[in-house]
Amino acid sequence: MQINEEITDKEVRVISESGEQLGIMPPKEALRLAEERALDLVKIAPQANPPVCKIMDYGKYRFEQTKREKEARKKQKTVDIKEVRLSLKIDTHDFETKVGHAKRFLTAGDKVKVSIRFRGRELAHPQIGLDNMERFAAACEEFGTVEKAAKLEGRQMLMFLAPKTAK
Repeated sequence: MQINEEITDKEVRVISESGEQLGIMPPKEALRLAEERALDLVKIAPQANPPVCKIMDYGKYRFEQTKREKEARKKQKTVDIKEVRLSLKIDTHDFETKVGHAKRFLTAGDKVKVSIRFRGRELAHPQIGLDNMERFAAACEEFGTVEKAAKLEGRQMLMFLAPKTAK
């Protein structure tokens, strides 16, 4: 943002600190008005014709702006991707434990990456891995939806689950 002497346009539209229009005038005259009030002249709309400048306390404005940005960042929720690894020959209790972990991640609002690594001759049986993935998705369906279906990529089968949105 341009302030005070940095404004070099021929004429500018000036708005007072209370928001009332003071009219179109040369920047020198607008700067004089701002200095009389012990405030700054700030160009707030440079793309307008003529550019719009406002008389305000620039330091206070910057402080409030950074405060608003900080507050917005505080309210922002970052979505993490948590990984759950299954194996091709997973037992029922281990499977239920992994499902429990995935449900906890999904209720916390995180995405879940489910992976199965095929080792050795297991790669000859991708259907078993696909069945495990479908069973896993069915077990988690009340907490999340399948964002990316199970797909074999090299020696790994991957599937992504996204949390269900609250309605």
